[in-house]
Amino acid sequence: MGTVAVLAQERTDLQPDEVARLHRVVEAWGLIADLSLGDLVLWLPTWNEGGAVAAALVRPTTASTTVEEDLVGRFVPRGRLPEIDQALHFGRAIGNAFPIRSRPDSQGRVIGVVVRSSSTLTRVAGQLEEAYLQIAEELLHMLVAGDFPPPDYVGERGDAPRVGDGLVRLSPEGKVTYASPNAMSVLRRLGLATDLLGADLGSLVVRLSHRHGPMDQHLALIAGGRAAGQTEVENAHAVVLINGIPLTAPGHTNGALVLLRDVTDVRRRERALMSADATIREIHHRVKNNLQTVAALLRMQGRRAQSEEARLALGEAELRVAAIAVVHETLSRQVDEMLEFDDVIDRIISLVRDLAPALGGNDSQHIERSGSAGVLSAEIATPLAMCVSELLQNAVEHAQADAIAVEISRGESAVMITVRDNGQGIAQEVCEDPANSGGLGLQIVHSLVTGELQGTVSIAVQEGTVVLITAPITPRKLNDTRV
Repeated sequence: MGTVAVLAQERTDLQPDEVARLHRVVEAWGLIADLSLGDLVLWLPTWNEGGAVAAALVRPTTASTTVEEDLVGRFVPRGRLPEIDQALHFGRAIGNAFPIRSRPDSQGRVIGVVVRSSSTLTRVAGQLEEAYLQIAEELLHMLVAGDFPPPDYVGERGDAPRVGDGLVRLSPEGKVTYASPNAMSVLRRLGLATDLLGADLGSLVVRLSHRHGPMDQHLALIAGGRAAGQTEVENAHAVVLINGIPLTAPGHTNGALVLLRDVTDVRRRERALMSADATIREIHHRVKNNLQTVAALLRMQGRRAQSEEARLALGEAELRVAAIAVVHETLSRQVDEMLEFDDVIDRIISLVRDLAPALGGNDSQHIERSGSAGVLSAEIATPLAMCVSELLQNAVEHAQADAIAVEISRGESAVMITVRDNGQGIAQEVCEDPANSGGLGLQIVHSLVTGELQGTVSIAVQEGTVVLITAPITPRKLNDTRV
């Protein structure tokens, strides 16, 4: 798509809405190439009318290519390819050249020409190939008239339809006049037991549908060839994706093309994944609930504690449990094991503010976060959250700080978190050896960072205490979402 836009900007005088029209054609023309059993090349007229430039190429999946060289970007001067020149000048199909107008009327200017290239070798075409070629010819003339891709589309747009999945040709009355062997197989899997030729496909598909919940209101319209769009029919046996395209000509309709794709196995795998995701989220939700219950029990026990030392110890334990619960609460809302770490840190900051009195601090601490870590895996986020919780707890309880700052930055290979406070500071020997000289909180931080995260911790005294955590973000930790 980008090539079309770039070439149109550099070599033509086409307007943005005209380029958008060409994009819509290129998005859908693979269907025509497959039905044509040939290659399609989009040529754009250059701004000086000196010739045409090839802007896009599509090869068929149903036949061998006849355009072995990639023509995109090639300029052909005027007079070299007469079919293209005449199609550009007269605005009508000339041989295998089919012009595209800026809008679906005779007043719109010609903004491009699609040239079909098929094998010249003599071949005996069977009924399937004859149906392909006939429909391709109709779609190409719809392209010239501005009716392809269909301007009005119902339902959700999904993957482009594939000719080989199953093709059904309908009459203007919606009756089946031809069905490919693959289409018959798909409908048999849905439970079709009667003859398909001459049947009303729209009514037939509605009878075969037994999906739980309300039926798609567009099903009969799309399957019956009365509307362009995509929908699904489902029952206990199979799930079939249906793409419908009415075939039109000036002043009348020629019936419709309906493409059927068996997506039963795909949908089953999707549902299995959704079920697994739901199970994982439910596990995180239950773990979070259990941790919150433990935190509440610790809070109740702390209120009944007789000694100040026991009350503080229980308050610290409550914060540690609550910090882990925050991570699981966030994961319970996710579809994978990746989460926004900034949200987790904000929740932990709120917890520390709420629990400050129970930790021996006051309720006037000013805690701010700056910077962002973005999305992290739970494997990294959980120990990091615990570390930040411990450092904030130390700043509130031991340093008695009034102002605490959490600064976060993220590089290509690591995330850095700095926690600085204006409190009482700590001894030099703790800065040099927190694993052995520090209290329980710093020992936990050192163990998590150097052990689980394989990072580093540095501590300095600068009008308070400054702790810098550097944790590497390896590809394994970013992408491994196993639980």
